Amino acid sequence: MEDKKKLYLFEEAPIGKAAMSMAIPTVISSLVMVIYNLADTYFVGMLNNPVENAAVSLAAPVLLAFNAVNNLFGVGSSSLMSRALGSKEYDKVRRVSAFGFYCTVFCGIMFSLLCTIAQNPLLALLGTDGDTFAATGQYLKWTVCFGAAPAILNVVMAYMVRSEGSTLHASIGTMSGCALNILLDPLFILPQGLGMGAAGAGLATFLSNCVACLYFFVLLFIKRKSTYVCINPKMFHIKREIIGGICGVGIPAAIQNLLNVTGMTVLNNFTSSFGADAVAAMGISQKINMVPINVALGFSQGIMPLISYNYASGNYKRMKQTILFSAKYTISFLVAVSAGYFLGAGFLVRLFIRNEGIVAYGSRFLQGMCLALPFLCMDFLAVGVFQAVGMGKKAFFFAILRKIIMEIPAIIILNKLFPLYGLAYAQTVTEIILATAAVIVLGRMFQALILDKREE
Repeated sequence: MEDKKKLYLFEEAPIGKAAMSMAIPTVISSLVMVIYNLADTYFVGMLNNPVENAAVSLAAPVLLAFNAVNNLFGVGSSSLMSRALGSKEYDKVRRVSAFGFYCTVFCGIMFSLLCTIAQNPLLALLGTDGDTFAATGQYLKWTVCFGAAPAILNVVMAYMVRSEGSTLHASIGTMSGCALNILLDPLFILPQGLGMGAAGAGLATFLSNCVACLYFFVLLFIKRKSTYVCINPKMFHIKREIIGGICGVGIPAAIQNLLNVTGMTVLNNFTSSFGADAVAAMGISQKINMVPINVALGFSQGIMPLISYNYASGNYKRMKQTILFSAKYTISFLVAVSAGYFLGAGFLVRLFIRNEGIVAYGSRFLQGMCLALPFLCMDFLAVGVFQAVGMGKKAFFFAILRKIIMEIPAIIILNKLFPLYGLAYAQTVTEIILATAAVIVLGRMFQALILDKREE
């Protein structure tokens, strides 16, 4: 059941064509996801209520924590599936996808239950106060207590579909939910509609994730005779080889995202001591900055199946050419975006809220954050390569280096040296060092692979 068109893309298509075919749908899907997050911020911002905006910002670490499960079973399963495709082990691909799917469902349900039971301590941990406690709780009710399972599952299923080269279908599934979310936001949030505020944004997100999951179920049913992605419970087996293959990549990727949550929680707690205006401004700035970040992330994730396949088949030259092509185009793009953001920071923040105090904070925050973009791209690319080839320990090392060793200490130090505004520059300092480390580690990895090839 080999799909010759997909094999041509993996093995023979020109590097530029293959990389763009895999990456562009993933980038578009990532951008649409950011746009729908921005839509929450935009429509909640139209209420001109800092408390409602702060609620969406304070809840962000919990939604980011979904990525821990996404990466455990999404990145872990898709990496193993693409490598199995490269070595022509098609039955293994089906077993890996079934295992990843049912583990995702279980973890999504457990996530919801735990957050529901421990909601009050969770809200305190997120940095809420008497003003923001109720609004943040209402937003979390829909996005997490009810919505964790569909939010996680649709992302993992997109990873699995993408692993066999079906990047367009993966992106359509993700974008279908995002598009619905954008349409529902004004209806649920604004006084002209249901007037639910931040809670309405959460309800729109929950419904849109359910629609995205439905798309993937329909897709797999229609393509059941031509896809390697399998959710048949009969193919679910607990095997050491499958668990080890998924967890070897997925656990470091999951820990990496939990560390991101920790970093964001620390940042929000430092920011919250300066009041609701500062929290709202930081949240808006972060979401604006997530647009180019997700271009870089989408590109690195999009080419992962291409890297995994060629690594497993021993075509290291094609693998290296893919990485160099991706680095060239993404770094050039992010340098241009960084310059535009720095010069137009005030204009961009003002698009989301008219409160001049928040705009003043937000423009300064965005100018600090955007300087990290060109360097962050190289870090993402290196981590994506490590995940694609099964080098989970190297990906984990970069996660520890980024958050524990570099970024969190930088937040504490810069906030003492430059209260509040120093927080926005912590990521820039971190990514300059990480980009240098990424180039060195990737170079050494390819030297080792080429040496091993010659010895064979």
